[in-house]
Amino acid sequence: MKPKLLLLNHSVLFLCASMYLGTGGSLIFFSFPIAPQLTVENYYLQFVPQVEAATHFFTYMTMVMIAACGVMMWAEWKTSYRWVPVTVLLAVLAATGLTMAFIFPYNDTMKNGITDPAVLHQTLDRWMFLNKIRVGFWAIQWLCMMVYFASKAGAEGDRG
Repeated sequence: MKPKLLLLNHSVLFLCASMYLGTGGSLIFFSFPIAPQLTVENYYLQFVPQVEAATHFFTYMTMVMIAACGVMMWAEWKTSYRWVPVTVLLAVLAATGLTMAFIFPYNDTMKNGITDPAVLHQTLDRWMFLNKIRVGFWAIQWLCMMVYFASKAGAEGDRG
């Protein structure tokens, strides 16, 4: 495959990892702090439409990431960089598995409507905890891609 196409593939993968990490950072720094102020009357508009839109978008983006990881693995398999796409793919799969098995049920609970304040805060607390773990996987993806590009840039700089 041509080097420019590989660069495009790897850059798209880095972009996707950056979008995930940015979303996670936004959750932790801007959304989580208001959780104690949410009530059964106001949580829905603060939560459900945004999560549904993100779920739709990220479902397709995750497919792109998996494909881009496959291309990157193929391209880097005989180099020491092969561990970058392997690690990114494992982190993508772990975050996706966590989301599907544990986070989606809480999303559904909130979408279906919560009328008990204690249940709402218990649900939000658990949802936020699981999302912190997921953000950890997203950070691993981003760090791997950052190390990859920094290493490549350093290797190019050493030759010049």
